Amino acid sequence: MSELIKKQLIDVKALMDKALDHADNELTKIRAGKASPSMLDGIAVDYYGTPTPLSQVGNVNTPDARTLVIQPWEKSLLGPIEKAIMEANLGMNPQNDGVIIRINVPPLTEERRRDLVKKVKAEVEVGKVAIRNIRKDANEKIRKLKSDGVSEDEMKTGENEVQKLTDAYIVKIDLLSDAKEKDIMTV
Repeated sequence: MSELIKKQLIDVKALMDKALDHADNELTKIRAGKASPSMLDGIAVDYYGTPTPLSQVGNVNTPDARTLVIQPWEKSLLGPIEKAIMEANLGMNPQNDGVIIRINVPPLTEERRRDLVKKVKAEVEVGKVAIRNIRKDANEKIRKLKSDGVSEDEMKTGENEVQKLTDAYIVKIDLLSDAKEKDIMTV
C-alpha cells in the first residue's frame, strides 16, 4: 500500500475517533434517571455578560442518587444559574435557598424512558452519518491520488480499508447505544 493511502487511513481513523467521542459525549448528557453532574454540562450561565459553563462558576455535587447541588463561587450568581437551568429545559426545577441551588431529579416515567431512548437513537444516527461522511470524503481523496501515481489496485485496497474502518466504528457506536438504552430502561 502506498504511503499516501496509509496517511489517508491514519487521518480517517483520527476523524472517526473524534466522531465516536462526540457521540459518546452526547449520550452522556442524556440522563438515565440517576443524578449526575454531567447532566448540567451543556448549560451556560450569564457571568457578567459572558456565557460561561456552569462548571466554571460553581461546584456541582450529587449528595444522593436523586439530588444535584450547585454551590456557586459568588452568591450573586444564584439567580443567573437558576435562570440558566430553567432555560435549558431539562425538565427539572432548581430550588434556590439563598446559599446553594438544589435540584431534585424526578424518577423517569415509562413514557419519558421511551422518549429518551428515541433521543439516544437520534444521537446515534447523527454519529453514524458523521462516520459515513468521513468515509465518503476519504474515498474521494483516495480517488484523487490517482494523479499522484497511485495504481487502481492500491486505490481499491485503500477504499476497502476505509470501509473496514467504517464498519468497525459503526459497531462501536451501536455498542454505546445499546449500553445507554439498557441504562435508561433499567428501573
